[in-house]
Formats: sequence, C-alpha cells, structure tokens
Amino acid sequence: MTRTYSVPGMSCGHCVEAITGEVGKVEGVSDVRFDLDAKIVTVVGGEHDAIIAAIDDAGFDVA
Repeated sequence: MTRTYSVPGMSCGHCVEAITGEVGKVEGVSDVRFDLDAKIVTVVGGEHDAIIAAIDDAGFDVA
C-alpha cells in the first residue's frame, strides 16, 4: 500500500535524510519518496501508525 503524509516542517536535504533513516527502519517499507516543495512524503509499504511514529522520531510532525 502507498500512503502520502503531509510534513509541514520538512524543508531540506537534512530533513529528507532524517526521515528516510527512521522510516526506512519500519518493517515492510520498500520505498520513501519526497516532494520538498509540497512538503509531502510518500511511503510504499509499512504500517500506518509505525510510519507516523518514525516520522515523529525523526523530529517532524505529520499534519
């Protein structure tokens, strides 16, 4: 399943690296894509609550 998350605080490459590092640890995640202009993270696979928790662990809030 592919899910899209709005992450308003995301603005740079460092943000992408931090989120990728945490979301990539979530079981079942096979791909993480970013649109920095729209502040959107698209995640393929993984469990919704675990992905939200991983984004939070990276220091960002999901809108």
